[in-house]
Amino acid sequence: IGFNTDIYGFKESLIQFIGGNKVENALVLGSGGASKAVTAALEEMGIAYQLVSRKKGKNFITYEDIDKKILDEYHLIVNTTPLGTYPNVGNCPNLPYQHISEQHFLFDLVYNPAKTLFLEQGGMNGAQTINGLEMLHLQAERAWEIWTRYS
Repeated sequence: IGFNTDIYGFKESLIQFIGGNKVENALVLGSGGASKAVTAALEEMGIAYQLVSRKKGKNFITYEDIDKKILDEYHLIVNTTPLGTYPNVGNCPNLPYQHISEQHFLFDLVYNPAKTLFLEQGGMNGAQTINGLEMLHLQAERAWEIWTRYS
C-alpha cells in the first residue's frame, strides 16, 4: 500500500489560503517530485496548470517565457523548487515580479525561512502569500493517521 500525504497537505492548505476566491489557472514552478503532488491536487480541484522549468519541454514553459500576459492569466503561482531555502535565502524563481498584483496568490512550499524572497517580491505588489509550513503540518498529521491505522 502506498500513500502520498503531500497531495492532501497542499490541497487542504490551498483551500484555506484562497478561501472563497475562484482560481482557475496556476503556474507551477519546478518539475521535480513536489510538483507532482501539487499538480495532482490541482487536478482534483479542477484548477488548470502550466508547469515552468529551466528547460523547455513538451509540457513545460521556461521562466523566460513568463511575461505580463501569462501572469494576467495565471493568478496562482506555486513554487515547488528549493529556491530560497535556508541558507540560500537570497535566491528566488526568476519572474517578472513587477507584473504580480493583488489578484495573485503565491504559495511557496519552502517554509524556512518563513518569508522567502519569492513571497517578499510578490507581497510588495499586493499578492497574497503563504509558505509551506501549514502544508507540512497537514501532511504530517495525515501521515500519522495512516501510520497508526496500519501499524
